[in-house]
Amino acid sequence: MILMQLNGISKSFGAEEILANIKIEIKDNDRVAIVGRNGAGKSTLLKIMAGELSYDEGDFFKPKELTFGYLSQHMTLESGKTIWDEMIDVFAQLKLQEKQLRALEKDMENASNLAGEEYEKLLKDYDKLQLAYQSGGGYTYESDIKSVLTGLNFADYDYNKPIMELSGGQKTRLALGKLLLQKPKLLILDEPTNHLDIDTLSWLENYLVSYPGAIVIVSHDRYFLDKTVTIVYEIARHKTRKYHGSYSKYLEQKALNYEQELKEFEKQQTEIKKLEDFVQRNIVRASTTKRAQSRRKQLEKMDRIDRPLGDESSASFSFQIDKRSGNDVLKIDQLSLSYEDAKEPIFSNIKLHVNRGERIALVGPNGVGKTTLLKAILGTLKTDKGTIQIGTNVQIGYYDQEQGELDSSKTILQELWDDYPTINEKDIRTILGNFLFSGEDVLKPVHTLSGGEKARLALAKLKMQKANLLILDEPTNHLDIDSKEVLEAALNDFPGTIIFVSHDRYFINKIADQVAEMQRSFITMYLGDYDYYLEKKEEEAELERLQIEKESAPVPEKKKLSYKEGKQQQSEERKIKRRIAELEELIEQLEVKISQLEVEMTKPEVYQDHEKSMELTEKVNAAKQESERLMEEWAGLQEEV
Repeated sequence: MILMQLNGISKSFGAEEILANIKIEIKDNDRVAIVGRNGAGKSTLLKIMAGELSYDEGDFFKPKELTFGYLSQHMTLESGKTIWDEMIDVFAQLKLQEKQLRALEKDMENASNLAGEEYEKLLKDYDKLQLAYQSGGGYTYESDIKSVLTGLNFADYDYNKPIMELSGGQKTRLALGKLLLQKPKLLILDEPTNHLDIDTLSWLENYLVSYPGAIVIVSHDRYFLDKTVTIVYEIARHKTRKYHGSYSKYLEQKALNYEQELKEFEKQQTEIKKLEDFVQRNIVRASTTKRAQSRRKQLEKMDRIDRPLGDESSASFSFQIDKRSGNDVLKIDQLSLSYEDAKEPIFSNIKLHVNRGERIALVGPNGVGKTTLLKAILGTLKTDKGTIQIGTNVQIGYYDQEQGELDSSKTILQELWDDYPTINEKDIRTILGNFLFSGEDVLKPVHTLSGGEKARLALAKLKMQKANLLILDEPTNHLDIDSKEVLEAALNDFPGTIIFVSHDRYFINKIADQVAEMQRSFITMYLGDYDYYLEKKEEEAELERLQIEKESAPVPEKKKLSYKEGKQQQSEERKIKRRIAELEELIEQLEVKISQLEVEMTKPEVYQDHEKSMELTEKVNAAKQESERLMEEWAGLQEEV
């Protein structure tokens, strides 16, 4: 069933065209992503879909009975109620049915005076109401509320806490939670991953995958999109194009489409050139005039292909360093920090050692102190105890997620030029142009910039520092996907050291070679990217589960052996130990043999002789197979000892 259809939708603000000839179709249980650059019109399109904004042209169809929920990008839940009372409001109909059921139950208790027909009607009414209550989730709605609140990181909160006392990010999470509990047929979500830590993101992904309705998402979180969507609509140059598959599949298909379209264009251009040359050479010759005229008509009737447009202009920059740092870049030992009047420290006993060239992603739940630790390293926050040692020749460049280093009273040009007054204006404008600030744009006041524009300006300032240690706090916030990819390329080519905090798991996978998981009293290091970190966490959880099962399992009572049985058992154990020693010796001999054969294979007279090389390869493979067989036997015997 089609839930929503947009055909030829256009929208302009004054003389500025935002959307043109937009075509989108949403069916039952579709998982749709709408992607595009900042300013492409994604949020405008969602507002049109949600009925919050009018459109200029086109047709917009949706059934009258369609229920939908819309989460705007900056939506917060403003309410004088408590967390629990606000969530329970979603189920007002069920609460009313509960009261009606209690009333009917009282009537049934006093039904002795009722006639048979009246009593039968009472029973039928009760059964009908109870069925409606059950099918509406009457017996599960409280557990559903607790599940959603736990998933959105409210597990440790007092549900009787007034919503007005919560932060903006917490109110946004509650607005999302209320929307999920309503379970409309169509969810329209604009940047739902804002204000979510990694654990909450994972929970939301799983929730949306099994959501019993259709979903339309705008998000710059590529990992999130890969997990949740199966259809991608790209908005580029005011128009949409549809792709089937995940976000990664969309990228692949987009590249293939461009190559195919370019080949078709070039093929037609070659054909046109041949026809034009033939006409030009033969139109005036009597013997070939008719053929030339035929070719001219063919050219006139030809449906000409436009040159395919590549990607729109992207930022282009790199990070350089002034000088190389020493091998030891940063050493943190037993570090603790707390705020005034706080009952407990933000973190304590933190240890971290960073070497030159490492790229460390600092992850952990919201509130654990990741940003605070970065500020302690910078020296902007005073620590209680412990040491922070900055290495030799280390120069720190810092990216603040709040862009607090930008002066809102300045223009873009002044913001950069005032810090580097010795560089001429042309070169400053060139650098700003690399970050997509061109022409008159550089005279815009900083306070009028969007979040993405401020982020690009902050990155321009960071580039100018030429620091060899980059400390980045949520560098991908506010950046569109294209800008994120440019930043990833720049950081991958950076010759220095990087420590960064990010909730963008795709970005972590691209940049990090280590993941530092921060808790309040320790940091655990994982030598790999985010996917490797997840695998190790799953392994740890499984080992912990097995250990708990082992500890909780009843210990079987050992049967007391007779003298003869005891002697027999000791004899068996001695045999096993002898076989183990024998296997270890055989395995060692095979390893020596394999090593000798592999050395032999590196000699020119061997690897240049195909037959001899094949013979040695077969011997190596046979020896390895035998070694694996013996290892399996050895491992089995070890368990019996």
